[in-house]
Amino acid sequence: MSLPFEAIQQYRQSTFRLLPHNRIQQRDQAIDFVNERGFIYFWPIKDITFPSLWTAVAGNRPVADAHDDPGHITWGWKDSLLGGQAWYYAKVLRKRATMISFELAPYFYALTENYGVPEEDHLVLYEQGRLTLEAKVVYEAILEHGPLDTVALRKKARLTSPDSEARFNKALADLQADFKLVPVAVTQAGAWRYAFAYDITARHYPQIPQQARYINERQARRRLTLCYFRSLGAAQPGDLARLMSWKLAEANQAIQDLVAAGELTSGVHIEQQSGDWVVLNSLLQSTGA
Repeated sequence: MSLPFEAIQQYRQSTFRLLPHNRIQQRDQAIDFVNERGFIYFWPIKDITFPSLWTAVAGNRPVADAHDDPGHITWGWKDSLLGGQAWYYAKVLRKRATMISFELAPYFYALTENYGVPEEDHLVLYEQGRLTLEAKVVYEAILEHGPLDTVALRKKARLTSPDSEARFNKALADLQADFKLVPVAVTQAGAWRYAFAYDITARHYPQIPQQARYINERQARRRLTLCYFRSLGAAQPGDLARLMSWKLAEANQAIQDLVAAGELTSGVHIEQQSGDWVVLNSLLQSTGA
């Protein structure tokens, strides 16, 4: 079975909102876009093909350096909705800024190393050598004191020295990627009068771990994989594994489950592209392939 790459590009123009008549212009439309896609990036990420809020607003172009670029309206939308119920925002996919619908957030949470006891899970990971000391003390500072901005958090975690900045930032990214911490507000702390405040995910959004309890890992990967292919139309298993930080075998299992369910077709040849691809069946049907 063969499919022209142009068909995939046309499909993504729609799902990525790249066409001028389909661009996002208002905050409510941005919320609808996240709910429609399930999860997206905030900014486009180099070498990763995936929808982002920036491209849905500004078109398929690099993020502008100029602060007055119209595309940067996305920044205000994101900040104004931090910690609310519009979407889940944190550094998740590839530890980059990700926006996730609350319908999909429990499926991500089900794949993390959070087992229902926020006061203890991090200790187990630390004892097993899978959580850094910096991540441990950052997490415990918020666990003890409640939401903290980054300036106060560095003080509480005793990570204020210049040589600890990279380790502190890595700890924040690691804790967000594992759904342990989430930014919940913008504060006027620091020299730039702009700093995120963070809280424990399970404490700020208790519904997420509660809903995740009823989702096993295979179900979670299958649901997220279907959402991924509904956004891209077609991809190779390695692309899915790289974006989601899964093992290739895990990505292939999710794909096989969806092939069996009649949602995807594997082993498709894409014209002018190498290797076998996996394609959304509805896309194949729309092209008559």
